[in-house]
Amino acid sequence: MTPDPSNKLMREPAISFWLPIWTLTLRELLRFFRQRTRVIGALGQPLIFWVLFGAGLRGSFQAPEWAPKGMTYQEYFFPGVTVMIVLFTAIFSTISIIEDRREGFLQGVLVAPVPRLALVLGKLTGGTLLALIQAALFLVIGPLLQFVGLAPSLGWQLTLGGWLAMVGFLCLVAFALTALGYSMAWSLDSTQGFHALMSVFLMPMWLLSGSFFPVPESGWLSWVMRLNPLTYGVAGLRRLMSPLLAAAPVSSSLPSLATCLVATCGFCLVTVVLAGWLTHRRSVINVR
Repeated sequence: MTPDPSNKLMREPAISFWLPIWTLTLRELLRFFRQRTRVIGALGQPLIFWVLFGAGLRGSFQAPEWAPKGMTYQEYFFPGVTVMIVLFTAIFSTISIIEDRREGFLQGVLVAPVPRLALVLGKLTGGTLLALIQAALFLVIGPLLQFVGLAPSLGWQLTLGGWLAMVGFLCLVAFALTALGYSMAWSLDSTQGFHALMSVFLMPMWLLSGSFFPVPESGWLSWVMRLNPLTYGVAGLRRLMSPLLAAAPVSSSLPSLATCLVATCGFCLVTVVLAGWLTHRRSVINVR
């Protein structure tokens, strides 16, 4: 029985699309775990922030109206630090685009007979997995600190479905932030420029997301924070982390879970489309 040549033709496009995605994803994971300082830095700094800021601002923190009675600043700050880990890991993983262009690897991938969408998805999937791994470590380490007196009890009573929903939502946030970092790094040719852009854009984006302090009820700062797409990522994660907050009333600083999901999906779609468009666009910077 002779093989059907049409089956081979159908398999080859699928292989040429999924194999580059898997290869680039695996490359990102291997590069990350071979650089131990990246592992320590991406997880250690937010953990220190959570412990020190939580202890220092405990006395001056005024819990929002929707907060459960007795909520401490460390409990309020915990979802924001989780998003901070996702942000740092996702963004720093995209700096490799600048390094790959400088070393000639990116140019080799661009001229290879593979779809450019596979390049985009490979980089985004790798960065998303790295962000999820480190966020998962923090979600395990954070509650353990209460036993040594460095953190209060978080009061989690999540079911398996609740954990899966929280991880799924974190995956969506991580994918959007990785695509944002990809879009920023694609047009740059120096890591110094990337760090400068991160200081003036990404850090304020996180600070104005409701991670560090609640969204005000009125004023210009309230509108800036409401227009920030990361605000809905933090609020959605906050609702998913606590069964008490899942049923909390809707307010300016705590939107409904449906609103958070729609806003985060829209943010993810826009950043992924932007990353794909930039990759397909011809640019002089990629032939240097």
